[in-house]
Amino acid sequence: MAKFIGAFLGFLMGGPLFALLGFGVGVMFDRGLKQAMGFNYGAERERIQGVLFETVFRVMGHVAKADGRVCESEVAQAEAIIAQFGLTGARRQEAITLFKEGSADEFELEPQISDFMLVARTQPLLRQMLLEALLTMALADGEVDSAEKTILLRVAGYLGVSARDFQRLLDMAMAQRQFHGRGAGGQQSARSSASELQAAYKAIGVTEVMTDAEIKRAYRKLMSQHHPDKLIAKGVPEDMMKIATEKAQEIQAAYELIKDSRKH
Repeated sequence: MAKFIGAFLGFLMGGPLFALLGFGVGVMFDRGLKQAMGFNYGAERERIQGVLFETVFRVMGHVAKADGRVCESEVAQAEAIIAQFGLTGARRQEAITLFKEGSADEFELEPQISDFMLVARTQPLLRQMLLEALLTMALADGEVDSAEKTILLRVAGYLGVSARDFQRLLDMAMAQRQFHGRGAGGQQSARSSASELQAAYKAIGVTEVMTDAEIKRAYRKLMSQHHPDKLIAKGVPEDMMKIATEKAQEIQAAYELIKDSRKH
């Protein structure tokens, strides 16, 4: 249809030559429209979800073997992470298989991240979710050792995240972890120590000198980034939503602590 409209408009504007040009433009438009209408967004989202899932657990296995071997405590950490994701049955077995593949001597980190970047290059939220999932695993024992941090920095570099931004994400993740499983409320904040309040500021990625409005904007941005509907639309698998929900709860608890402390 567009090719005939283009030819007609071209003829009105400049005669036969312009009609020919309009016809060519219309052909290109029709072709692009046909491709767009034939694009299967559901299948593409499933592909993105699969690549993210594979990357998360393979790289987790690689990080667990950062010191040259996978010890029993690291296997236990991986099992805990799989449970935290809420994986059961075949999905759980798939995660374990991917973890083992990542911990194998022949595993290569860069090709795996390259495959991931094919679907996440224009999706900063997906790249952030990958780093957050890896940091969750690395922090399962309460700290990130130097060997693990070296690998995570490599991953960050491949994702286009600077060392400075990675350190900020790590600091936030460590601080957020202190609020894991804690509810928000005034009584809790009244009992909080100065160190807890400092951790709350770090968890949100803000400082004490910022205004209430600035802190609120930072909080809302973090909550938006971890909203389930947004993450699923971007290609995050539904069985990874639990970790995003827990992250949001940690952020909310930290924010409530800050907010209540500023009332006094």
